[in-house]
Amino acid sequence: MYSFVGKYGCFLLGLLLCHAVRAADDRPECGRPLTLALHVHGVLYSADLDAGIDKDFADALTQRSGCNIQVSVLPRARIWQLIESGALDFSLSGIATEERNTYAAFAWYFSNKYYLLVNKSANVHGLSDFEEQPAMKLGAIRGFRYSTTANRMVDKLAQAGRVSYASGLDPLYQVLALGRIQGMVIEPFDIGDIESKRISDTTQIIEFNDPPVPHGLIISKKSISPAEITKWQAVVQSLRNDGSVLRIFEKYFPPALAREMVVF
Repeated sequence: MYSFVGKYGCFLLGLLLCHAVRAADDRPECGRPLTLALHVHGVLYSADLDAGIDKDFADALTQRSGCNIQVSVLPRARIWQLIESGALDFSLSGIATEERNTYAAFAWYFSNKYYLLVNKSANVHGLSDFEEQPAMKLGAIRGFRYSTTANRMVDKLAQAGRVSYASGLDPLYQVLALGRIQGMVIEPFDIGDIESKRISDTTQIIEFNDPPVPHGLIISKKSISPAEITKWQAVVQSLRNDGSVLRIFEKYFPPALAREMVVF
């Protein structure tokens, strides 16, 4: 009996050790400090508060992976350049395009729709109204892409010289209030900014009739190997599976909207 129990105990110990080794193998490689850049964007990240959804997500990613992730704040256009070159390992809340897929991989953790914010004085009631009036100028952030219809509008107006670019949202809010542009593309993360900048009474929101666009962890294919990319995607999925992502979003949005954005 003792021999049987002893052998059985060793067998169980072996299974536990095997499981532990397999779990360790599934964790991302943390042999060097990794780099991740945030960008200032509404409740995704506020530099003034050093807080936001993406800041919380970066903290959760660090804790779950066990890696040393060094976080910085950069303009969005610069982030994409560094991701492509391999000088930056990660960023957050990125969307895929055909070009970006050549140098970046993604791990989705939320999705959302896009909207056109227009000055009420422009007398615009629909997307076509804005496009068909040559005097209407659109504001956009360098390095940003949006949903299909929004991208088409931005690209069309850019070719006509009707897009004014900025490095962030604040300059766009200012020129919108001054009437130098008549519209800009926004996301749910920007609603609080619109209210705090006191431009909600002078603007209106028009929805692009596109489905929600997935956003996720951006992973540089130049600096992270394919095997490690798979591990990081699994880390993000684990944060979704156990409700960590939902809890982060519920800090910033009503529960129903938070669930709508992260459960897809």
